[in-house]
Parts: sequence; C-alpha cells; structure tokens
Amino acid sequence: MGKKRIVKKAGGSVDQGLKARSLSRVPKKKISHAILNIQSTYNNTIVSLADSEGKVLMWSTSGSLGFNGAKKGTPFAAAKIGELLAEKAQLMGLKSVDAIVKGVGSGRESAIRAFIAKGVEITSIKDKTPVPHNGPRAKKPRRI
Repeated sequence: MGKKRIVKKAGGSVDQGLKARSLSRVPKKKISHAILNIQSTYNNTIVSLADSEGKVLMWSTSGSLGFNGAKKGTPFAAAKIGELLAEKAQLMGLKSVDAIVKGVGSGRESAIRAFIAKGVEITSIKDKTPVPHNGPRAKKPRRI
C-alpha cells in the first residue's frame, strides 16, 4: 500500500513571513505618546496607532497577519495584532498610549492587554462604540 503521508498544519498561529515583513517597515519618526484605535467587529479586528494629531503611523489587521475566515475575529488574533504593533511602537520609542475602542467584537480587550504585556503604558481607555438611539424607521404593518 505504501507509506502514509502526514501533513502537519499550523494550528491558527501567525504566519512568520507576514510578521517579519510587517516588522521591517517601521517609521523612522520618534514619538513618546500616541493614540491607539481598536475597531473590533464580529469578523475582524483592525488596530491602528496614530500620533497626537490623529495622523496614522501604523496599522494592522488580523487578516494581514495570516488569519483567515472565522479565526480573524478571535481574541487570539487581536492579541497577536496588539503584540506586533507594540513591538513596532517600541522601536519608535513609544512610552504611553490613549486607547479608543470601537465595536462589539471579541478582540476589544485582548488587543489592549497585549499592549500592556509588551510594556507600553495605557493612560486612558475610551469606548466610542456607536449606539443607535432609536434605530431606523420600523416597517409599516401588513394589511391583510
């Protein structure tokens, strides 16, 4: 019958090539305080780092790190994004950030926790999740 081939599949970890490529493009600008924007949806997590004026310095998503499908919306993927951006930010000399969280996804807290674990101080956390006051107009009732 012949030998059986065993194919080992990486269990949801980060693609090392994509991570190395992302770390190679670090801005030369030195900054000590920044704004961390986290947009977390059910399907994906987008984390961007901006200076105090609001100009985006760097950003990353779970899809850009090699996660695909349902794994993009997980807290693990958000933590990996946070770790990567924290490493890049420390190369720029970043010491503290203000976090602004937007969305209802599961990666809200884990991205912030990853930043704290890498040694970047979080000075404030704001939740700017949009909440509808009344929502769109309801459909008219059916007449039978």
